[in-house]
Amino acid sequence: MKLEELVRVSVAVAATPGRLEKISKLAALFAALPPDDVPIAIGFLTGWPRQGRLGVGWATVASARDREAATTSTLELHDVDIEFDQLLSVGGKNSGKERARLIGDLFSRATIEEQHFLAALMIGEVRQGALEGVMLEAIAKAGGLKAESVRRAVMMAGDLGAVARDVLGGRDGGLAEYQLELFRPVQPMLADSAPTVADALSTGTPVDVEWKLDGARIQVHRRDDRVAVYTRNLNDVTAAVPEVVEVVRALPARELILDGEVIALAPDGRPHSFQTTMRRFGRRLDVAALRAELPLTALYFDVLLHDGESLVDNPLSSRLERLDVVAPDSLRVPRIVTADLEEASRFQADALARGHEGIMVKSLSAPYAAGRRGSAWLKVKEARTLDLVVLAVEWGSGRRKGWLSNLHLGARDPATGGFVMLGKTFKGMTDKILEWQTKELLAREVRRDGHIVYVRPELVVEIAFNEVQRSTQYPGGVTLRFARVKGYRPDKSAGEADTIDAIRAFLPA
Repeated sequence: MKLEELVRVSVAVAATPGRLEKISKLAALFAALPPDDVPIAIGFLTGWPRQGRLGVGWATVASARDREAATTSTLELHDVDIEFDQLLSVGGKNSGKERARLIGDLFSRATIEEQHFLAALMIGEVRQGALEGVMLEAIAKAGGLKAESVRRAVMMAGDLGAVARDVLGGRDGGLAEYQLELFRPVQPMLADSAPTVADALSTGTPVDVEWKLDGARIQVHRRDDRVAVYTRNLNDVTAAVPEVVEVVRALPARELILDGEVIALAPDGRPHSFQTTMRRFGRRLDVAALRAELPLTALYFDVLLHDGESLVDNPLSSRLERLDVVAPDSLRVPRIVTADLEEASRFQADALARGHEGIMVKSLSAPYAAGRRGSAWLKVKEARTLDLVVLAVEWGSGRRKGWLSNLHLGARDPATGGFVMLGKTFKGMTDKILEWQTKELLAREVRRDGHIVYVRPELVVEIAFNEVQRSTQYPGGVTLRFARVKGYRPDKSAGEADTIDAIRAFLPA
């Protein structure tokens, strides 16, 4: 397929406010695509090429756009895909010049509309609301399948492009092949937020109530002596956590997939900060020295597979019974089952007294919905915090001159697939945070407007706040009172940020 056709649909989808109409336009495009072009098109439309980050800066792309545009469209999707492969293969002393040359040559073959799209794609500025959820439903519609069957396959495969190629290539029966599989991590089940314990227990039925830990989410796979540990982003970190491997290898099971958190605890049992725990996952590690200095404790709250039996479709109550069989108390997150508000509140108070964030409240009847966020799992924190996405940032002044300081904060909008700005903050930042975020945000720069630097919406920051207030200043109709930075969450993707709907739920009645 020609790039021109995809660009035309992208522009049309961006101009379409309704989710269903977006899905229809995308479905029509997918139905016309050759199967091998499907993963390429999905990457382009979601703003994340199959090669991942291309390592191309804003200045290089801006320079390439000075090239005279082609008058007719000749570029095919696979032509651009090949160019992106070449970009990633460039290395060495003159790599910058070679990348600039390749991009310039590509732009000289593109029409003006294609140049605009390619520029946005390379710097992460494709914004037409076609995020993965919308894309998934469009693929299902194009293939004449139920969205739920496609969603499940994607959750198990961890690759939307591969599943879409099967669906649109006529291999819809092949979706059954995408099942829970050892050493192929699945996307973790996620939680919504509840303002209070009473809100979380509003159904009046017994629920599972657990400590809410501020650790790093892990998924551990085992077959016999082989053990692998994955992060919430599905990265393999086995080598960084030998103590986790050793303990799971000793459990009374042949095959396991466990879901839990790993956390650094002080000698008195109180948790270190999340940032301290994350020191164990740096790029260049002396693992033995770090293990001696900062040992990790893994605590599990779910089991997805046990000795050849997939448990993801079982209710939580059944999975917890199985977890009790395979893991001793010392390896399980403390929990109770109750419908009583006073008992749950006492349990929350105990968790907070021990230094933890709060509690999780989970439906006992819910299956494991990999990759999904919903009311089956609810988090309740005393110190109210939200995971938000940095949309832009302002240069600081005075003591902060030369650093990027004032963050523009965004929440996910599930209706559009985009992000809604709900305020700014420069509070709570140490010099170390200012230095780190200046480097990381400049690497994600897409454009500037005076002292404001707009960035790709990738970095998730945990924001503490006092309350949510109504506001006519921001498009979401709400803002945060006394918002301050608690810390960045490099373990989370923008798709895991809190939604604008969850934030509105904090508004007083």
